[in-house]
Amino acid sequence: MNSLHIYCDQFDFSAVEKAFKGEYLSNVPLSAEIIFVSADEIKQLNAKHRGKDAVTDVLSFPTLDGIRGKKIKKQEHPFDIEEDGTLFIGSIAICEDRAREQAEEYGHSYNRELHYLVVHGLCHLLGYDHEEESDKKEMREKEERILGRMGIVR
Repeated sequence: MNSLHIYCDQFDFSAVEKAFKGEYLSNVPLSAEIIFVSADEIKQLNAKHRGKDAVTDVLSFPTLDGIRGKKIKKQEHPFDIEEDGTLFIGSIAICEDRAREQAEEYGHSYNRELHYLVVHGLCHLLGYDHEEESDKKEMREKEERILGRMGIVR
């Protein structure tokens, strides 16, 4: 099935939805939400959920555990299916102000930074992480591959 639906009021991320095709296996359509928050709000979320009293760019809140690299099966998550038939995999909070600062700091467009943060957050929702160097390498390769499908390169 491998379809992904991103709920977001501010931006259309249909290109991201398409670019994730083939990056996971699922017999049920997946969904995620993206919200944009202020620097103060993301700082509070970061302190509450990660114990870090600092503004950050993106935070991910996955709803499923242990799905990295595994086929996501509808029958294993019967109580997590949304009214629209999708399996909700989590929420992503992005601080637009921090994203704009980072785009300038890294010398690329806000569009690139925003899409990178969305892809990064979705990878986290799918169980990927970057704590260990080998995991970081795998996640970065996935991110660059997905961004490349959208024509967003460094």
